[in-house]
Amino acid sequence: MTSTAFEHGTPQTFVDPYAADTSQFPWPHPADRHPDTDYLLPPPNPTQRLTPAIDPRDRRRLDLHAALTAAGVPPHPEDRHAIDQISALPADINDTLQRWLHHTT
Repeated sequence: MTSTAFEHGTPQTFVDPYAADTSQFPWPHPADRHPDTDYLLPPPNPTQRLTPAIDPRDRRRLDLHAALTAAGVPPHPEDRHAIDQISALPADINDTLQRWLHHTT
């Protein structure tokens, strides 16, 4: 009988890679935190938020991707040109197409 490298006399133990002893970590436990120091970072300042404007054609393209995926027809990478061409059509045509896709599900 030949033995493989995996056969040896020491018993193997199960190692859970997600189990961790949290007593070794330098940050405080949630129970030890003061209510005012709950955030590791300061809360965001609403006046400093970015408000990026999305081009209507890009919005229609994203909406069409979402509608196709929700209808069970996820677009393939080779469909990009067709989706770009459909997104260039007026908004009412895109809305109608998305409504049709929505009713198929």
